[in-house]
Amino acid sequence: MENLLKKLDLTSLRLFVAVCQERNIARAAEREFIASSAVSRRIAEIEALIGLPVIQRQSRGITVTPVGETVLRYALAILGNIEQMSAELSRFSSGVKGRVRVVANLSSIVQFLPEDVAAFGRVYPDVSIELEEENSSDVLRLVTEHGADFGICNPVAGSEAFEQIPYRQDRLAVLVPGAHRLAGATRAGFDELLNDSFVGLRSESALTRLLTQQAAAAGRQLDVRIRVSSLDALCRMVHAGLGIAVVPEQIGLLYVNTLDVRLLSLSDAWAERHLIMIFNAREQLSASAAALVAFLGNLPGKQS
Repeated sequence: MENLLKKLDLTSLRLFVAVCQERNIARAAEREFIASSAVSRRIAEIEALIGLPVIQRQSRGITVTPVGETVLRYALAILGNIEQMSAELSRFSSGVKGRVRVVANLSSIVQFLPEDVAAFGRVYPDVSIELEEENSSDVLRLVTEHGADFGICNPVAGSEAFEQIPYRQDRLAVLVPGAHRLAGATRAGFDELLNDSFVGLRSESALTRLLTQQAAAAGRQLDVRIRVSSLDALCRMVHAGLGIAVVPEQIGLLYVNTLDVRLLSLSDAWAERHLIMIFNAREQLSASAAALVAFLGNLPGKQS
């Protein structure tokens, strides 16, 4: 009996089940699209392995022996488990079950991803998403190193090397303390702000780099009084009067009614930004990752 595990194969079990169900070797062979002689040979191999007969051949068909009934019971269980495994695995291949690793920048996580991931979860409840926040440059690095299935970031130097799909767009605004000289205005140009002290994000963030580049283009240097690691802290520093800050407009809107701050639209053309999904190659995405990318890339009204 120790040879059963090594030598008893699933095809033989499937044909044996067919014979038992049809009670006839010829009908079982026709059902399985195989020659009757091949079915008989498979049954004989099972009997040789067990050392006992599993069927009795009669002129009009077969009967199943008590040993055969035992084999049939286990064969049905084994084949049923294989079918269940196949159905389970097909859920992975169709993208409805699995795990997706996403690395995204702060702007996308704070503004959009919570609601978008929740919406995806309602459609694909068996997909687990691991979401990690990094600056845009580290998003590129982690995707390159296969530390994530795909990334979400602003277009930065190096992002052109990846396959890209548009995700969302946002607009930058300036947050000023309630007592600021521009507190009564609704719009401001970046050049009007360059004499102010700024509260900024850490130096490697895409937003910090953008502001530094725009100040340099105007022949100026940003006076950054303090740097923080989160947009929440950034807004609170402005509330405390430690400086002004350029923030995504949707983030600023969250604080105008709870902190002593005012939000002004930034009139410069570069204040409109785009967020992109990046990955090494579409064919390398798992089914679950491809489903999430497709979902995020086709959200209704996402450009509004």
